[in-house]
Amino acid sequence: MQIKTIALAACAAFTLAGCQWNDMQRAGAGAGAGAVVARATGGNLLTGALIGAGVGAICDDVNIDLCN
Repeated sequence: MQIKTIALAACAAFTLAGCQWNDMQRAGAGAGAGAVVARATGGNLLTGALIGAGVGAICDDVNIDLCN
């Protein structure tokens, strides 16, 4: 069940990050998604938000199609 939740949240995070215009907006969406994933899996919310923000901010720089 946790794997399904993580996969669904990751897909949602990439989709949300793709809808943003700049790095700060993508970082905000990533932070929110990271916190949700951390909460769903019993992890640390701050750590999840930090990781999500980092991924959201750089997703367009690594040429992920959803981020362009």
